[in-house]
Amino acid sequence: MNNKPQILEGSRAIAQTIKNIKPAVISAYPITPQTHIVEDLAQFKADGQANYEYVRAESEFAAASIILGASAAGVRAYSATSSQGLLLMVEVIYNIAGLRLPVVITCANRSVSAPINIWNDQQDVMAIRDAGWILLFAENHQEAVNQHIMAFKIAEQLKLPVMVNVDGFIITHTYEPVIIPTLEQIKKYLPDYKPETGQYLDAANPATLGALATPAHYMEIRQELHDDLTNSLDIINKEFTAFNSQFAIRNSQLNLLKPKIDNGLVEYIGPSKPETIVVAMGSVIGTIKEAASPLIKGAGGIGILKIKCFRPFPAEQILKIIKPAKNIAVIDKSISLGATGTLASEIKAIAQGKTNANISSFIVGLGGRDITKEMIKKIIKLANKKSDKAIFVGKI
Repeated sequence: MNNKPQILEGSRAIAQTIKNIKPAVISAYPITPQTHIVEDLAQFKADGQANYEYVRAESEFAAASIILGASAAGVRAYSATSSQGLLLMVEVIYNIAGLRLPVVITCANRSVSAPINIWNDQQDVMAIRDAGWILLFAENHQEAVNQHIMAFKIAEQLKLPVMVNVDGFIITHTYEPVIIPTLEQIKKYLPDYKPETGQYLDAANPATLGALATPAHYMEIRQELHDDLTNSLDIINKEFTAFNSQFAIRNSQLNLLKPKIDNGLVEYIGPSKPETIVVAMGSVIGTIKEAASPLIKGAGGIGILKIKCFRPFPAEQILKIIKPAKNIAVIDKSISLGATGTLASEIKAIAQGKTNANISSFIVGLGGRDITKEMIKKIIKLANKKSDKAIFVGKI
């Protein structure tokens, strides 16, 4: 961990990063494919390499409750989960946001049952998109490492919880070059957590967290959470700039394509006035870059828009990028059943009345289905055909 690239499994890279962040309490319950993260964190504790309290829980609901309690007691807390585990946490997930606790959770994205499937898509996190959490999505190992460090800084500054989403198996179980910042470097950017008086439970300064709110007060409290979440866009961008000015390990150093726009919310590669823009989140962006790279240069080329932050939704930044395009192909690894792709529905909503672009929803990779370059090329060809329905793209 001397700022030289290491070849690490994604889960190991995340675990080493969390160890260096030094949370006071970690609690989790094993579920594929996040298990390697918390196994490594447990091993660090057992080997005397870390001094956090590692609490073994009997379920994901309990794990979430434990880190809620730890954060409410005024210490830095962390967990990881996936799929059905995240769904079992849902009640507590809403409570953590409502209590304004700066918890950070890793979600190793995985399909949800039924039928039973342990492979990757992003349907799990979409079930809690309205819970009041900041939701970040990583393309690769380095971006996952960077986002976890920034997540704690953002959470503790804004008193909002943050979930870092990494595609299960594709990131958690594969090996890539990655730089892990040292404990000393992280502490310089992310000092020890010192919550404000009244933000946590303290016998010397009694406070009530999560009190009963009557109809006369509940709505204003929820509006405050909504407003603070919306306003966090500027802070997320600010922390991205601060992080990269200190660490100088931009995710783009691993890419052959240089982004035209790269901040904490979005990344855009391509011409200023593209014919078609492909929009997506997570590891599929890597496949899109490989498939579309020959089509990017020149007038009327292809643009690639990566959404790093799904909540709060960076509508203004996205709209500026997609406005000049004729076609917008939104690629989702989730489906809002009975409607359309989850990300596509967001893009269509912000674009209504603001652009005449044809916006199409493409569903790929559900249940871990391989996403090939040929599939991406097919989507680009189909992008100019109007369809109000989600288009499922499977084998070519």
